[in-house]
Amino acid sequence: MKIDGGLTGLTTPADSGGLAAIGESARRLEEAGYAGAWTAETSHDPFLPHMLAAEHPRRIELGTSIAVAFARNPMLLANLGHDLQRYTDGRFILGLGTQIRPHITKRFSMEWSRPAARMREMISAVRAIWTTWNEGTKLDFRGDFYRHTLMTPFFDPGPNEYGPPKVFLAAVGPLMCEVAGEVCDGLICHAFSTERYLREVTIPAVERGLEKSGRTLADFEFVGPGFVVTGETEEAMARAATGVRQQIAFYGSTP
Repeated sequence: MKIDGGLTGLTTPADSGGLAAIGESARRLEEAGYAGAWTAETSHDPFLPHMLAAEHPRRIELGTSIAVAFARNPMLLANLGHDLQRYTDGRFILGLGTQIRPHITKRFSMEWSRPAARMREMISAVRAIWTTWNEGTKLDFRGDFYRHTLMTPFFDPGPNEYGPPKVFLAAVGPLMCEVAGEVCDGLICHAFSTERYLREVTIPAVERGLEKSGRTLADFEFVGPGFVVTGETEEAMARAATGVRQQIAFYGSTP
């Protein structure tokens, strides 16, 4: 089991420090023995902080938990993952999620339909692009949602000496969990997930997906975030508890 942490400075709108705090946050996490550091796509971009974080620690994994997949297209995600994998010396994890329909259509002004099928195809398209760059094969991906058939040498970054990054998928429902098992390297569980739900719904769905790709649970990783209240003073504990209560209320109000 690994213990990871979040990069401070960009977690919530109230955080202080911003990008200037990222490097120090990553360094402190590594010195404290954490195995990884994650960013979320809330009020800031989730990818940019890892450029700064990679300059300081040299051991911990760096990943997005999560980046909103449907706010982007496969080529953009392929570029981001490819470059950050190289810049982090092979330590980057591309963590993706769907968000919910109102955010995709009203906040990002993007299309929403058949989320599980779309996510499966999006990740497959990203992997097809990486294969073209790493192996020199012709790009010819044709799906129901995405089509990528053009890649000239001018736009090809070439092979990544570290290979493609791992792809994790945030999933709750059985269809999306099955997609994670089929086309991803890991699943990011929701903090609301109970042990019973994980055992009776999540893991069996992942196993169905893994069977489709000829793999087992031994080839797969799970990320289990939680709601944690901690602080060095009573005042800090109270602030953290308020933040957790707000987060629980936010998730509880999501349809």
